[in-house]
Amino acid sequence: MELDRSPLARPFPELPHIDGVTLRVARAGYKAWERADLTFAELAEGTAVAGVFTKSACASSEVEMGREQIGQGRARALIVNAGNSNAFTGYRGREAVEQIVEQVAGALGCESEQVFVSSTGVIGVPLPKDKARSGVEAVLAAEPCGWEAAATAIGTTDTFTKGAHTSAMLGETRVELAGFIKGSGMIAPDMATMLGYIFTDAAVHPAFLQEMLSKANQASLSCITVDGDTSTSDTVLLFATGKAGNAPLAAWEDAGADAFYAALLQLCRELAQLVVRDGEGAQKLIEIAVAGAADDASARRIGLSIANSPLVKTAIAGGDANWGRVVMAVGKAGEPADRDRLSIGFGGTWAARDGQPLADYDEAPVAKHLEGQDIRIDVDLGIGDGRATVWTCDLTHGYISINADYRS
Repeated sequence: MELDRSPLARPFPELPHIDGVTLRVARAGYKAWERADLTFAELAEGTAVAGVFTKSACASSEVEMGREQIGQGRARALIVNAGNSNAFTGYRGREAVEQIVEQVAGALGCESEQVFVSSTGVIGVPLPKDKARSGVEAVLAAEPCGWEAAATAIGTTDTFTKGAHTSAMLGETRVELAGFIKGSGMIAPDMATMLGYIFTDAAVHPAFLQEMLSKANQASLSCITVDGDTSTSDTVLLFATGKAGNAPLAAWEDAGADAFYAALLQLCRELAQLVVRDGEGAQKLIEIAVAGAADDASARRIGLSIANSPLVKTAIAGGDANWGRVVMAVGKAGEPADRDRLSIGFGGTWAARDGQPLADYDEAPVAKHLEGQDIRIDVDLGIGDGRATVWTCDLTHGYISINADYRS
């Protein structure tokens, strides 16, 4: 099924070269499409790696192996296929991944634990070993390619290719960060809910790299939702080649650590919002800012309760400023709230304050705001200092059309 490009799409940016990263693509043919569907990244020796993975109890073999591998902290290669998630495939799925890992490790002369594999696509179909082997052979022999080609190859129902970059000064050394991501449906934050890969030339110790990625994830990739469904294959990996030559970062007290984290957080937020912009059937990006909660974690859970509400999402799709639906979503979140302190607004205009609709509430500016593509909902619980921002999209008939035909 040919999908129309999302009206919220952003052009793929010009990403900087990251020393120590070589990209290649090829066609493995896991699905009946005539395009590259396999992305390979060869990484310099000594590259540090950090990762976050889905918490799904039905995770793929790729995720299970990634969880096992990440603790050793080093990576030499990444290989990602689109078209077959290899999830819910039992021992046959595991054997296919092990075959890929051993094949790549043998070609690079590295430890198998340093080869990371991701798959995305239809659930319940074992990854064919013959196609896996020929796909790896093809991608190892392919010519190096650019970021956009690598990012495009991993897409499934994505309607546009997603990438972003940032940079930071670590003392006198400039370091670059570049990343690409795929995701459109089956998006709900239970770590990261997509496949995303970030590369930097900074030198960072693996344990500290993991600490920073986990922290950034909680404030970005785990603050988005399209449909409330957590994928079996969700993975975000961060690779640091160390080629920039900075003094390696090992703790928050190190010079430049705060600057690097700020750049990483910005990059993660940009990638996360690109996924929401490509939400299946999406016509509007919705930012939900929650303040006055008991604590930040409570604010995030309330924000996600609103973001996952079909009633809220369909109201926004229809341009209806139905703030009663937001009240409903706050109330069902299971978090501390006081009806008589709750305030709700749209696009900078408060509709209700302290548990009451405003006497002079004018819906005209709100209606105008809801006609746009970028929507903001403000919620103030008035009981504490907790705050969080989450992102979602509206729910339209397009979501049904895409998912009704997904396996065809």
